[in-house]
Amino acid sequence: MSFSLVTFVIDLIITILTTVGLTGLFALMTVESFGVPPLPSEIILPFAGFLVATGVFPLVPTVVVALAGGLTGAFIAYAVGRWWRDRIVHLGIGPIRLEERHLARMDVWFARHGEVTVALARCVPVVRAYISYPAGTARMPPVRFGVYTVLGSVPFTLALVYAGYVLGSKWTEVEQYLRPLDYVVYAILAVGAIYLVVLVLRGRRKSVPKAGPGDAPPGPPPSAPDPPTILP
Repeated sequence: MSFSLVTFVIDLIITILTTVGLTGLFALMTVESFGVPPLPSEIILPFAGFLVATGVFPLVPTVVVALAGGLTGAFIAYAVGRWWRDRIVHLGIGPIRLEERHLARMDVWFARHGEVTVALARCVPVVRAYISYPAGTARMPPVRFGVYTVLGSVPFTLALVYAGYVLGSKWTEVEQYLRPLDYVVYAILAVGAIYLVVLVLRGRRKSVPKAGPGDAPPGPPPSAPDPPTILP
């Protein structure tokens, strides 16, 4: 049987939730909301709903813990985005670079539409895990960020927990529909690896000094002149 990354992730999530309980749910949602792949909430929350249906998890604490974990991870990502604001300028590959003017536009956008952007993004799969970074980079007020993160997360969390509750014993049938995600995850990991390699190579090239037009070629240091000879 060929290895499936999605199957491995599903088994990992099931093991954590069934052995650690709600504490494991909190940890998984924190990591997911921080944007660490591949731990999608689209797998975590439905299985948590399945555990609610079987009586393993209580409903209200499950929803509260899932929201608390998501909010914690979102604030970690927010802090990283805010802390790295001055370090990401001029990063990029080739002609695609992040400039000061791009940050200025981001600031204006989040000043005008930050609340709606965060709330709606938290309802969109994949995007919800990464909206916290630009919000932090744009220095969106943390209280407003937290409030609208929760507002956007509530319907998303409730919907997926309810879906898992309704599926019940049919939860295992979802796996076959998630298998195509293997290729998406592999592609993302490959692109990320290539990006890191390019950054490392560019950093090494910049660290090597280039000889200028007036620089002498490298060679042995010139020898000292011979002392003058004194005739008798």
